[in-house]
Amino acid sequence: MNLPASPHPRAAPLQRMKLIAVSLLLLALCGLVLAHAMGGQGGWGWLRAFCEASAIGAVADWFAVVALFRHPLGLKIPHTAIIPKAKDRIADGLAEFVRDHFLDPATILAKIAALDPARRLGQWLVDPERLPFWVRQAQGWARGLLETFDDQRLQKAALELVVAQLHRWNAAPTAGDVLGLLTQNGRHHELLEAGLHKLSGYLLQDEVKAKVAQLMLKHARKEWPKIIGTLEMVANVSELADNLADKLSASMLDELRDVLAQRDHPVRLQYEAWLTAFVQRLRTDPELIASVQQLKEKAITDPAVQAYAASLWRDIKQLLHDDLGRDNSTVANYAERGLRAIGHRLESDTPLRDSVNEHLLGAAENLATDLRATVTTHIAQTVKAWDDEQLVRQLELNVGRDLQFIRINGTVVGGLIGLLLHAVVVFG
Repeated sequence: MNLPASPHPRAAPLQRMKLIAVSLLLLALCGLVLAHAMGGQGGWGWLRAFCEASAIGAVADWFAVVALFRHPLGLKIPHTAIIPKAKDRIADGLAEFVRDHFLDPATILAKIAALDPARRLGQWLVDPERLPFWVRQAQGWARGLLETFDDQRLQKAALELVVAQLHRWNAAPTAGDVLGLLTQNGRHHELLEAGLHKLSGYLLQDEVKAKVAQLMLKHARKEWPKIIGTLEMVANVSELADNLADKLSASMLDELRDVLAQRDHPVRLQYEAWLTAFVQRLRTDPELIASVQQLKEKAITDPAVQAYAASLWRDIKQLLHDDLGRDNSTVANYAERGLRAIGHRLESDTPLRDSVNEHLLGAAENLATDLRATVTTHIAQTVKAWDDEQLVRQLELNVGRDLQFIRINGTVVGGLIGLLLHAVVVFG
């Protein structure tokens, strides 16, 4: 059974005002009938003049108000039902008004610039009451979002979506583009130098030298046991291995220093040539591209990889879920500290504020420009699509109560004008 729609809150005041206007009209008509019945002379003449003009004013204003919304008494008199007939024009005018006064990019940018959004954001982020509250709210939302992934159907759909995207992904050219980006402006040499510095530090460690000496001695005893046995009769083989490891380490360090110092060192040139060729092959070599694709497909379909990925996701999700469920959440605390640091920086760093404001203004300008035509068209089409009766009803509910004052004023003012004219006739 359909429940009756709840009445509009403005319907009752509108009906009340209509009742008052009709009551005044009926009162004027009753007064007019009474004055005529009493002969219309003397004081009754004054009453007749008032009520006659009052009734005329009431009827005329009733006609004017009703003609805005519909045909009075259902009679299709010209220039009545003005609003329904002009619905398309009203829709276009309303849309243009919103476009020109609310979505004008210059107006929007001026208001945003006056607000200084970067400073306001900084103030908001350092507010000791607001930021913790919203971080805790976000903590709850994030925990709820994680809980949605407990649904097996959602997990299955998400996994299928990811796997489908991975199957479509052409991995080799993407890897080539990434490596190409990483090698721009000599960045790959910075990576090589960092690796060589790390290797130099590693070679200087005594435990590394000792390990190298042990490995060399172990290998020598396995490959040349008689020679090592003979040497041990005349010298300490362990010391020889240690000395050899020191010399080998020193030699490698000298070579590394040369590579680091010389931009045209053969090792650097070979590294440059190999990396450039490899990046190019990733983009163009069908055989290498096919190999990378096969590797990718094997990784995607390998049950061990899938099981590992699933277990890793479960562990990460459970870890985050447990942390976000605590009052003293590590993730939430880090987020709060990070946001507060950003807020302090925005408050104190004028160039940063200017940069943020410039980006916000640029984004707002693009958004306003994109939305302007769309919103204008949407408003116009929505109003044009309204049913005539629906449009009339909405307008009448919103402005009809005020329009009833026109009828009331017409009744009262008409009566006063009738009295004035009667006075002119009597005393003129």
